Amino acid sequence: MTTVTTMNETDQTNSEKRSAYGLTLADWQREMTEVRKLPKFRADQIMKGLYCEQKTSWDAFTTLPTSLRAELTEQIPIEPMQLTQENPSRDGTNKLLLACPSDGEKIETVLIPSKGRMTQCISTQAGCAFRCAFCASGQLGKSRDLTTAEIVGQVMESIRLLTVQNGSFMRPSNIVVMGMGEPFDNYDNVLRALKILNEQKGLDIGARHITISSCGVVPGIQRLATEGLQFELSISLHAPTQELRRELMPVSRRWPLDELIDACAAYTEATGRLVTFEYTLIDRLNDQPQDARALIALLRRLPCKVNLIPLSPVEGFPGRRPEERACLAFLDLLMKARIPTTMRNSRGRDVNAACGQLRLRRLKEELPPQGGKE
Repeated sequence: MTTVTTMNETDQTNSEKRSAYGLTLADWQREMTEVRKLPKFRADQIMKGLYCEQKTSWDAFTTLPTSLRAELTEQIPIEPMQLTQENPSRDGTNKLLLACPSDGEKIETVLIPSKGRMTQCISTQAGCAFRCAFCASGQLGKSRDLTTAEIVGQVMESIRLLTVQNGSFMRPSNIVVMGMGEPFDNYDNVLRALKILNEQKGLDIGARHITISSCGVVPGIQRLATEGLQFELSISLHAPTQELRRELMPVSRRWPLDELIDACAAYTEATGRLVTFEYTLIDRLNDQPQDARALIALLRRLPCKVNLIPLSPVEGFPGRRPEERACLAFLDLLMKARIPTTMRNSRGRDVNAACGQLRLRRLKEELPPQGGKE
C-alpha cells in the first residue's frame, strides 16, 4: 500500500527543479528579498502577472527589471501544461487531456458548468495506486505524483481556455480535487497547490470553494485536521460495510471502515466542519434498502452530508447503473433518517468524463499490439 508523502520528501523534490507555478506568495517574497535583495513588492507583481494576467513568458513582465526577467527565465521557468485533447459534452461538461511539460505525461481535468458557477475537477497523480474497482484511473497503476506546478497548471490551462471562449477573464469558481490520483498520497504538493490557488493576491479561489476528496487514507485525514485550513473534505465511501468496501476499495484493507469513520468524526470535532461522503450507486450491489439502512446506521452519529451518484459505466468493471426508482428509494430512506443527501447527476457521460477514462483510452491506443514489436 502506498504511503503518505512526507514533507521532507516533497521539499527535496521541489528543490531539484523549481517552476513558477510551484511557488507560493511567501516563496516569492523570500526569493525577492532574501535571495535577490530586491523590494518585497516584486513578489506581488509576479503573482499578479502569473495569475491575474496569465502571462506565460517572463519577457511579458514589463514591470520587472530586464535582468530579473532573464534570471527568472533561466532559473524559475513558467511551464504551462499542454492541451492535447478536448472532449466537450452535450451537457456543457468539457474533459481536457493535458500533457505535463517536463515529460509529456498525460493527465485529465474536467470543467463542469452549472448555474452561476464553474467547477473544475483536478488531478493529483498520473494514474493511481489504490485501484478502486470502478475507477479507470487505477487500471494501469500510478506513474508518478504530480508536482505542485502541474496541479496549479491544470487550473491555469483551463483559465486560458475559458477566457478565450468567454472573451474576457474567466476562472473556475470551485475546485474539486477528485480527478486522477489520491490527494493524500501526494499530500504536500496538493496542499501547497491549493494554497496557491487560494492566495488572495493570485486567483483568490475561496477555501470553502475547494474540496479535497480521498478514498480513505486515514493519516491524511488526521493531518488535514491539524492544518487550520477551511478546505472542504469529501470521502469516497461507496459501501456501508467493511466486507463490501474491501471488495470495491482495496484501501479499506489498510484502513478499515470503522477506523475511517473514527478519523472523520475526529476531523469534524477538531475543525467544526462537515464531511461529505460520496456514494456511487451500483445496481444490486450497494443500492438495496438494506444497504441504505446499513449506511444510515454507519453515519447517524456523524454530522455529515451524502452525495449519491448513479454509476457511470467504466470499461473493465461489470457493474451497472441502477434504475431510477432504486436510486430514488435509496435517497428517500436517507432523507427520512434526516441525513442531508443529494442525488448527483452524472455529467459528461457521452464523453466518458468519469475519472481516468480519457487517459486510459489514450494510453491503450499508444501501447504496442500484443505479440507485436514496438
